[in-house]
Formats: sequence, structure tokens, C-alpha cells
Amino acid sequence: MRVLFIGDVVGGPGRRGLRETMPALREQHAPDLIVVNGENTAGGVGITERTANDLFAVGTGVITTGNHVYRHREAYGFLERERLVVRPANYPQGNPGRGFTVVEAGGMKVAVINLSGAVGLRVARSPFDTVDGILDRLEGEADAVVVDFHAEVTSEKVAMGWHLDGRVAAVFGTHTHVPTADGRVLPGGTAFISDVGMTGSRASVLGVKPEQALASLITQMPTKFETAEEDVWVMGALVDVNERGLADSFEQVMVPAPPAG
Repeated sequence: MRVLFIGDVVGGPGRRGLRETMPALREQHAPDLIVVNGENTAGGVGITERTANDLFAVGTGVITTGNHVYRHREAYGFLERERLVVRPANYPQGNPGRGFTVVEAGGMKVAVINLSGAVGLRVARSPFDTVDGILDRLEGEADAVVVDFHAEVTSEKVAMGWHLDGRVAAVFGTHTHVPTADGRVLPGGTAFISDVGMTGSRASVLGVKPEQALASLITQMPTKFETAEEDVWVMGALVDVNERGLADSFEQVMVPAPPAG
């Protein structure tokens, strides 16, 4: 079973880049399951039903999110209804949405878990304790598990990889938008990378127009951010999962999207 995971899709440019690139990615890699982090799809911050449907339209099987998931209030009902969109499981239990889901792909039942880091981000519970509890609940219910760890700090992401090594198929780090060079299969059989990167403009500061990000950093004054549109790349990772629910291989994916219009 092959999983293609796509990193944070940023705004309209990211959605366009994914739409135009996905046919070739699907033909080249033949993934059984596509998981996409969509927490920045709506204007660069948050997700809505419309932007989620844009991701589903290109073949996405499950959408993960992160710290901006509740930015748009109109999405709350959608998050409650749609079981193929997940939010961090270690958020308050009464919050809209769910922290994991199980889908069928490649002849396997695959659980997709979303977690938020606790260092530098607001959570209700430890991601480590939370994922342990979910894995206990999933015993006998899933053949393989994929985790999106949406976290700020590299050390916490690396620690999660080792914590779950041998127990899940893959731990994909998201949130920081910059692809890291540590992608590999850990000794116990779990594919890991600290951050898969973002799907959006590389002519930007994490998806924001450079001049606006610079103005904010240099002047320390409130600055309106707009999504950058040039030089869009699709970034992610590809993992082959064996019948034991562990990874046989890891491959980083970084491809340029065709120029707009």
C-alpha cells in the first residue's frame, strides 16, 4: 500500500499548484491513499468546506489540519460532518471535528491521526499520551497508521518519530513549511520526516509575500499578509507500507507546478 502525503497547502496558489500537478504525481507514483494537510487552504490561514472540496476533487482521501483549523467559524459544522477531515486529536474534546479517521486503501484499513505539538502551540493534552491512547483504541481496527504531527519545534517532532517507531507506518511533520533533510525509515520500520514542506510559493516567506513579512519583522508593526503566487511547488513524501503496517521505503517529493495562466 502506497501513501502520498502532501504538506501544508497555502491559499489559492497552493490549491492551483496541487490541482495542476496531481495528475502527473498520481500517474508516476500510483498512490493508494493521498493525505493532504489543508489547514492553510483558505486565504493562507484556515480551511473551509469549499477549499476542502478543492482538495477532494484532485483525489485526496483524507485532509489533515493544524493550529489554524478553527480560523473560519463557518467551517465548524463541516468539520463535525465530514469524517475525512481531521483536526489535532489533543485539542479539547468538545471542539468541532475529530482527531483521527479510518479509511480503506490498497486492501488495508488505514488510520490517519492528526496531532499538534505542545511546545509553542496551544493544546489540551500531551501529543504523546494522546497518540498512545488512540493506538490502544485502534488495536484490531486498523492495519496501518499514518500520523500528521503539526508541530513547531524540531526536537519534539524527532522525539515523536522515535516514540512511535515500530508502531505506525509513518510520522509526517508539518506546520513549519520548510522541508527538512532527515526523511528516512527509522530502525523499527516507521517512515519519518521532521517537515515535509509546504505546497505554495517558494518566492515567499512561508507562503506570505516577502515584502509584507519583512515589513512585519523589521518594523514590528501590524502588517496585512497576502499569499504569494509565484514559483509554486508541491512538497510532500511517498511511503510504501507493507502487510505488517510498517514502512518499506521513504521518498521525498518536491516538484514545481506549471506557471499560472
